[in-house]
Amino acid sequence: MDLLEFARGPALVFALAVFVLGTLWRLIGILRLPRLRDRSPAREGAASPAAGALHAIVRGMWPRRAFAATTHFATFNGYAFHVGLALVFFGYAPHIAFVRRLTGLSWPALPDAVMYVAAGVTIASLLVALVWRLTDPVRRTISNADDLISWTVTFLPLLTGMAATAEPSAAILARNQVVYATPLALHLLSAELLLIWFPFGKLMHAVLFAFSRGATGVRFSHRGVEA
Repeated sequence: MDLLEFARGPALVFALAVFVLGTLWRLIGILRLPRLRDRSPAREGAASPAAGALHAIVRGMWPRRAFAATTHFATFNGYAFHVGLALVFFGYAPHIAFVRRLTGLSWPALPDAVMYVAAGVTIASLLVALVWRLTDPVRRTISNADDLISWTVTFLPLLTGMAATAEPSAAILARNQVVYATPLALHLLSAELLLIWFPFGKLMHAVLFAFSRGATGVRFSHRGVEA
């Protein structure tokens, strides 16, 4: 078994198992936490719990006007990263083919040029975020090993993915054999490392943000407070 066969076989199965089971374990643990029922009557005209939760989740997508002037850059950089990463993962033809092999699902791919720009923007936004975290006194103080590990396991798949894209995606998909086996294996292994780390680090915010914002929205709505 060579490195690519290992990455496509046992390593992928292990990473997916850890990702799924670890994520479920975190969610079940959070949902099983004891909660006291709010016995106070809801404020008159208060929205339903579902409406309050949804409002808080959506409202949290951008800063309030009072803080907008000081958070413009952070907001822009965050959106550049998340949108770019989504385009790279969901829009690149070989990624779609990979998902189709695993799940049977597929959708139209975006042009390679769009993917290259999106990958470049995503990498740049990650580097900017790292420099900002290391140079800003407040961010440096509140950062810990989890932040740096999460940054690294997110950055590596992008870096190795760019190294593995030596030709157009149409040529990659048309060929039955892999020409650049080692770069592809390293790309897969780096993505699998991200999957393994995901449930146990701050990357889990991709799932938990909806629960935390939703819970806050329910409490605020019940009390008649705008989230």
